[in-house]
Amino acid sequence: MKIIETQGLTYIEPLGENCEWYWGTDYRHGDLYEAEEVYQNHDPVTCNRLVFVHYPDGRIIEPMKGKAGQYFGNPISYNGKIQILLADFPKSSLHIFQYDDTVNQVTETISLPLTTVKDCYNLLLRQAPLMLTRQANDGKFQIIWPEKVEFDIGETESFYEKKEDKLFFCRWYEDPDYREEIVVRKYPTGEILEVIPGAWRKMPDGQTWILR
Repeated sequence: MKIIETQGLTYIEPLGENCEWYWGTDYRHGDLYEAEEVYQNHDPVTCNRLVFVHYPDGRIIEPMKGKAGQYFGNPISYNGKIQILLADFPKSSLHIFQYDDTVNQVTETISLPLTTVKDCYNLLLRQAPLMLTRQANDGKFQIIWPEKVEFDIGETESFYEKKEDKLFFCRWYEDPDYREEIVVRKYPTGEILEVIPGAWRKMPDGQTWILR
């Protein structure tokens, strides 16, 4: 057994399917959109911790520590580097940072006004390329950055990834048994190109398996 001193973080999850990093946070105010609601209610926001654990050695890093009024979203791995989303509510801004472990350096990729989005609900980093997306509960899917794209999707659809000029979504049903299908949409219009029965599973070597 290996003791990993995370200073109280007892849950970590993979940063990506084929990535050597795991990540964890203390969810001081819940998810990013819940922290935004706390700030809008004029209550103080204490920034959550964002901790990364390297596998298999268990090395821990905490590349950024936020200030009061800031809050981290869910990170991802892209091009072998850690991508970090940070909202700064007092400054009304969104920031994407990149951490390169080989040189132990954090650099800012982009800064956007917080008014770019209606709110932080389902505001997530995705790939590829690196994207900031938002899936609202009004049936809209949005790419916020690096390009602006918006179109309607199904009520039970969730975005998976972009490959060249195609966007892949999962759609689920209960009629009455639970089932899933993959919806392939054209980028950037959102036009449905193909519907594939089955559940999406990304494998460590980059393969995509459709289970059915």
